[in-house]
Amino acid sequence: MPDLLPALIAGDRPVPVRAWSDFWDRLHTGATPNAEALAVLTALSTRLPDAATLDALLVSLDERRASGPRGGEAVPAAWPGTVNLVGTGGGPPTVNLSTAAALLAATLGVRIVKTGSRGQTSRTGSVDILERLGIPLASSYAQCEDGLGRHGIAFAGGFVYPVELTTLARRILPYGLKQVGGAVNTLGPLLARVPVAAQLTGVAEPRARTVLTGLVARRAAAGRRVWLLHNDLGVDELVSFADNVVRPDDGPPLRIGPHTLRALSPAEGTLADLAPAPDGVPPETYLRELLAGRGPRAALRSISLNAAAAAVLSGARPDWPTALAAAEDALTDGAALRLVERLRADRTHRPNGARGGDRTAGAGVHG
Repeated sequence: MPDLLPALIAGDRPVPVRAWSDFWDRLHTGATPNAEALAVLTALSTRLPDAATLDALLVSLDERRASGPRGGEAVPAAWPGTVNLVGTGGGPPTVNLSTAAALLAATLGVRIVKTGSRGQTSRTGSVDILERLGIPLASSYAQCEDGLGRHGIAFAGGFVYPVELTTLARRILPYGLKQVGGAVNTLGPLLARVPVAAQLTGVAEPRARTVLTGLVARRAAAGRRVWLLHNDLGVDELVSFADNVVRPDDGPPLRIGPHTLRALSPAEGTLADLAPAPDGVPPETYLRELLAGRGPRAALRSISLNAAAAAVLSGARPDWPTALAAAEDALTDGAALRLVERLRADRTHRPNGARGGDRTAGAGVHG
C-alpha cells in the first residue's frame, strides 16, 4: 500500500519526495482511487503537515515541471525587480486588499506580477474581482512580460499552477477544492511558478504561519526573497490600525503599525472598516471607490500600507514612511483607478479577453 496517506494521517514523520512523486504518477495514470485522492487532500487540509513534508511536496512538483514540456511554455529565467502580493486566505472576510494594493503599488513604479485565484473564505478572490473589473488575466509568461512592459503590472492566470492540481480537483468530485482544499489555498503563494524577485505573503492562521516560516527558510535558495506577514487580527494583509509582524527571510522580524509608524498613529479603525462590499453594492463598484480614494479611512490606509510594503521590498522606495506617504498620495490622486481603466482598455489587445484559464479549479488564494 502506498505510504503517503498513512504518513499524513499519523503526522509522526516527514513524507519524502518519493512518496509524493509516486502519488502524482498514479494520479496521472488513473491508478489512484478517487477515495485516496480525496483522503490525501482532506488529511493535508485537516492539519497542515510539517515544513519538511510540504517542501517534499513542492520539490516533487518542481521535478515534474522540469521533466519536460507538458503543454506549457518554458519559465523565464527571472523578472528583476518584480514583486508578487498574495495571501494564504483564511481569517475574517475583507475587501480585496492585496489586489487593490498591487494596483496601487504599480503606480509607484513597483513591477508587479500578481498571482491568486477564486474566493475561498470571501465572496470574491482576486480572480473573481478582476473578472468583475474587466481586467484580463495573462494566459502565458509572454503575456505577463507584455503586461509588465505596457503597464508595470500583470495578473497571472492558472497556467502558473501545477497541472496536477487540476487533475486532483477532477478526481475528488463532487467535492471541490473550496470544500476540502484548504492546504492548496495555504500553499498557493508557493505553488505558483512565477520568476518574481520577491514576494509579500500574508498568513492568517497560526499553524500555517509556523509551518510556512520553516518552509520559506528551507526554500531560501530558490532565488526569491519572501516576506511573511501576520497580525493578531488574523487578516492575511497588513492592517493600518493593528501592529503587524513582517518576517523577512534574510533578517529579524519587523513590527509595522501605529506604534512604529508615526503616520499610522493613533490607531483608527476596526475590522468592520475592512469588510467586503455592503449588501447590494457590487464588489467591483466598491473596490473602484476605494481605488479612487473614497471609503473607510482604515481601508484606504491599509491598502496604502500594503502597497508601501511592496515598494520597500522592491527597493522602489527607501523606507516605510516615504513609501507610505507616496502610496497615500497616489491613492488620493486616483492613480490606481486610472490604471484599472488602462488595463480594461488593454483587453482589445488580447483574443477573446484572454482569461488565462483556472487550473486550480476554484481554489481561492485570498486577495
